[in-house]
Amino acid sequence: MLTNIEAVIFDLDGTLIDSIGVWNKIDIDYLNKYGKERPKNLQQKISHLTFKETAQYFQQTFNINEPIEKIIGDWHDMALDSYKNETPLKSGAKEFLEFLHKSKIKIGLATSNSIDLLETALKSHDIYDLFDTITTTAEVSRNKDFPDVYLLAAKKLNIPPEHCLVFEDLPVAILGAKKGGMKVVGVYDDHNKESWNYIQQISDFSIKDYTELFAYFQIPK
Repeated sequence: MLTNIEAVIFDLDGTLIDSIGVWNKIDIDYLNKYGKERPKNLQQKISHLTFKETAQYFQQTFNINEPIEKIIGDWHDMALDSYKNETPLKSGAKEFLEFLHKSKIKIGLATSNSIDLLETALKSHDIYDLFDTITTTAEVSRNKDFPDVYLLAAKKLNIPPEHCLVFEDLPVAILGAKKGGMKVVGVYDDHNKESWNYIQQISDFSIKDYTELFAYFQIPK
């Protein structure tokens, strides 16, 4: 898996941390304020979008008459405490990050989340300092359907894309990273279980959780 790999780039939500439930509750509570119900397929529609694109989607789809900045700010305020106290790491994620760090393999983050929330989550689990670089989709012009955020992350790490390994949980994001010439590990999450067979097909590797890697890389439990 790590043959010819000099850097590993991780997505955050659904890949490193179990946060999708937080966002599902936020969607429900936020839409309830406007007398609207959350569609069952909402997560599939918005999970690969940037924060700004998601706010635009809410404006257009649910007729939310609020500025983009106000919508994003409301979500941020609703999520902050949960990201600090209620978003556990995926099983074995911290140990795997520490293994990469000790192995002198560079570590990057490529996420659609905000700086405030990602820093809160990483610092609450004492893994913030393990990352060499952090990149968000706010820094590029296109969402995770495209390789832009992964290519920028690789550039920041000063590693060619073909020597980067990406961990992602969404089919569109997996394909986006592969468009950038990177190998991709598909990560299982409850919200993507209906797509799991497809994820396994399009990924170079796939894992249910990071503890599967312990024996392979001889990582102590």
